[in-house]
Amino acid sequence: MRRVAVKVAYSGSDFSGSQIQPEKVTVEGEILSNLLRIGNGKGEEWFDLKGSSRTDAGVNATGNVFVFNTDLDDYELLSALNAVSENVFYKGIATVDDSFNPRHALYREYRYLVPKFGIDVDRMKECASLFQGKHDFIRFCKFDGKPTEIEMEHISVDEKNEYVEITFRSRFFLWNLIRRLSAAMIAVGKGRYDLDHVRRALDGENLTFGLARADALTLTDVVYPDLEFDMIDTEPLKRKVRETKFTELLRQEFLESL
Repeated sequence: MRRVAVKVAYSGSDFSGSQIQPEKVTVEGEILSNLLRIGNGKGEEWFDLKGSSRTDAGVNATGNVFVFNTDLDDYELLSALNAVSENVFYKGIATVDDSFNPRHALYREYRYLVPKFGIDVDRMKECASLFQGKHDFIRFCKFDGKPTEIEMEHISVDEKNEYVEITFRSRFFLWNLIRRLSAAMIAVGKGRYDLDHVRRALDGENLTFGLARADALTLTDVVYPDLEFDMIDTEPLKRKVRETKFTELLRQEFLESL
């Protein structure tokens, strides 16, 4: 038996969040179900499944990390998991010590996408610069009793063809933080608020800019010191990707016909 960290991807539209919840379809619930299916009778306790980063309902991931026990080799494990999984894509793997805590990451990176139509990207960039560094984000999160001061290590705003891409990087994030920061940048970019409103909220004034949509947010990576993942392109994974791409192509063809 050994302990492994596995990189996974999923579309948030398929789940009611990442953490197990009673009578709801969740990422952790599907991963545990997959492990039980390939586990030859092993129970939940044997796998000791742990997650790195919580994602809310609707939020996507291309690089979340889950840790569990296994007695299979890397290719066999990822092949088996991808073969039985419906909506989780198992991408990479690394062997870790028993003491490894997936919550203790070097940093996490998220991407938020915004339609470019009708928005001033330069104003968004100015707003983003206000969030760089250490701040008390009490007005930009859903308070759950935890400390609200964090350091935003990196935040950038980049124009793409039809959308604006906002990248966030920090060791950890507060509940709803990225969606509220994104909502503030969108509001400033559309002229609904100015930069002074954002400064006042950062100073603690009771101002809110709303909550941006969940499906535009993706957890793109979780990085650990001295840990590299072996990205394995198994046949079941390639087959799932092809099938998913074709489904999306059919939807795109329908939309383009309207």
